Amino acid sequence: MPSFSEIEEENNPKTTIIKYTKELSEKTGRNTIVYYSGWLTLENEESAIDSMDKNGFMSVIKDLDKSKGLDLILHTPGGSVNATESIIDYLHAVFGENIRAIIPQMAMSGGTMIACSCKEILMGKHSSLGPADPQIYGMSARTVIKEFELAKKEIEENPKSTHYWTTLLDKYPANFLFECENSIDWAKEILEKSLKYSMFKADNQEMIEKIVYELIFREATKSHYRNLSPEKCLEIGLNIRYIEDDEEIQDLILSIHYASLSYFNNVNTSKIYSNQNGTFLSYLLD
Repeated sequence: MPSFSEIEEENNPKTTIIKYTKELSEKTGRNTIVYYSGWLTLENEESAIDSMDKNGFMSVIKDLDKSKGLDLILHTPGGSVNATESIIDYLHAVFGENIRAIIPQMAMSGGTMIACSCKEILMGKHSSLGPADPQIYGMSARTVIKEFELAKKEIEENPKSTHYWTTLLDKYPANFLFECENSIDWAKEILEKSLKYSMFKADNQEMIEKIVYELIFREATKSHYRNLSPEKCLEIGLNIRYIEDDEEIQDLILSIHYASLSYFNNVNTSKIYSNQNGTFLSYLLD
């Protein structure tokens, strides 16, 4: 496996991504798609999951032998809930239950939702998933709801606090509380549906509810941006397998990872879509 510095010296990370994606597919006998965001290099809206991603997925899936299933290599901060749901539905429509997620480093929020829609998640000991609680206008929907609940409780106990809470809650637009409640219900619906479809069946409702609670509702996560290790993901019930279990597969995955990071360092782009047949897309930024 070449190191990150060796890939940088080659100065052709695109060729390296294509090469190792093909080798990984040949090793597993499965289709392999790379969906990589440059969010760690470029913190902008274009790095998040959005509705344009469907076009990228369609392009790299178009000529694949769908009967071979799919290994989806994910590196993303998450993003739009509606785009995430649409991608999950599309992947299920094409590959059915035969999808594995591979997380070389991080798949957060909506990326975690996509990973949970797969039958298995391959993670390195260094890899992370993240909480899937919805964010609205940069704020945690759950935190907003808790603030309204606290305001109601304190006003009932101490009516003199009404002015304080009214002033504080005036920062929110009309119907914002309902937006927050609806967004949480929507995220819960997507996650439950995804887990039932592939990783678990409907008769394992207790495990599904536990995972939904841990990823969307659990207070102990503290932050939407908290990194959940593979050990934590196993603890909450997700079907996790370590990429270190197969050294050759580990080397191929990390080679794709380093080459993708190098690509973002050298090209002004927000995302990569690629497959084992050499199809490669990246949308250049202005």
